[in-house]
Amino acid sequence: MTLGLRVLRGSGAAVLGRWALVAAASAGTGLLLLSALGWALAHPQQGAYDALVRLAWCLLPVVATVQLASAVGRAQPEGWPRTGLAAVGLGRTGVVVLSAVNTAVVSAFGSLLALAAFLQMRGDVTGEPLGGVESGVLAPGKPLPLAGAATLLALVPVAAAATGAAALRPPPEREGGAAGTLPWGVALTAVGLAVQITAPAGHEVPLPSGFGVIPPMAVCGWAVTTAGVMLAGPGVAHFCGRVLAFHRPGAARLLAGRALQSEAPLIGRPLGLLAATAAVAVSAYDVHHAVGPVSAFAVCLIVMCVLATTGLAFHASAHARTPTTTLLRELGGPSSLVRTAVALRAAVLLLAFAPVALLVAALATLPTPR
Repeated sequence: MTLGLRVLRGSGAAVLGRWALVAAASAGTGLLLLSALGWALAHPQQGAYDALVRLAWCLLPVVATVQLASAVGRAQPEGWPRTGLAAVGLGRTGVVVLSAVNTAVVSAFGSLLALAAFLQMRGDVTGEPLGGVESGVLAPGKPLPLAGAATLLALVPVAAAATGAAALRPPPEREGGAAGTLPWGVALTAVGLAVQITAPAGHEVPLPSGFGVIPPMAVCGWAVTTAGVMLAGPGVAHFCGRVLAFHRPGAARLLAGRALQSEAPLIGRPLGLLAATAAVAVSAYDVHHAVGPVSAFAVCLIVMCVLATTGLAFHASAHARTPTTTLLRELGGPSSLVRTAVALRAAVLLLAFAPVALLVAALATLPTPR
C-alpha cells in the first residue's frame, strides 16, 4: 500500500485528475448507499422489502462507478516505468496488484468522504442536521449501524479493485476478434428485449421518485439488453471500420477505417454502454414526472461516470494512434488528413450507435403508473 501511495503521489496532474474523478464518483455512490440505509432507519414501518428495493436500485450507480474506476486503473500502468518496477521485483502480476491496490485506496477514500458527509448532514458531528436536506433519507437522531454502513461503503472499493485487476489480465484470444462479438451481442440484445416485451405483470417493482412500477422480469430484460449492447459494441465499431475502408477508399477513408478496426476492442464496450444509457434516457423522457433530489443526483452520477469512461476510452485510442500520426507527419502528410479521418470515425460511429439506442428505447418496456 505504501508503494501504491507513492506511485499516486508521483503521478502527473492528468492522472491525479482522473483519480479525483474516481474518488468523487465513489463518494457520490457511497452517499446513495447510505441514503438507502438512512431511509430504512427512518421508515421501519415500510418493511424490509421497500428497503431492499431502494438498495437494489443503488446497484446502477455502483456498476457505473466500478466501470469508471476500472477504466482509470487500467489506463494508469501505461505511464509507469516498467524497467523501474521490474528492478524492484514487480513483474506483470505485481503491476496488476499495484493497480488494484491504487484503485481500492482511491475508492475507499471516496467512501470515507461519503461517510463524513453523511454524518455531517445527519448532525452526528455538529449536533444539528443540515438544513434543507430531506430528513427521510438521513434518519437524524437514530443510531447509525456502523457495521451495515461499513459493509455498504466497502462494496465499491472491493468491486472496483477486483474488476480493475481482472481487466489488466491479458484476455484470451477469440476467433474473429472484435467482429466475433457482434452476433453474440445482437442475440443477447434480442433476448433481453424479448424478456422485456413478454414480462408478465404482477408483483411489480417500484421505481425511484415515484416513476411508477415495472415487472421484475422487465428489469432483468433491461440488464440483459444492456449487456448485449455492450458486447455488440466492439463488433459494431469493427464493422464501421470495414465499411469505411470498403471499395477503393481514399487516404482519409482508409486511415479512418483501419484505425477504427484496430480500436474497436478498446472503444466498443464504452460506446455500447453509452448507447444503452442513452436508450434509458430516451425511454424515461416519455414518462413526464418530477425527479426527486436523490434520484436526480443518482442520474447525474451515472451519466458522469458513463461519459468519463467513454472519454477515457477515446483518450486511450488517441494515445495508441500517436505513432501513426507521428509517422504521417514525418512523411509529409497534410494535417487535414488526420482531422478528416477523425471526423469520419466520429460520424460513422454516431450513425451506427444512435439508431441502436433509439431502437432499444422504442422496443423497451416502459414503467406503468401506480
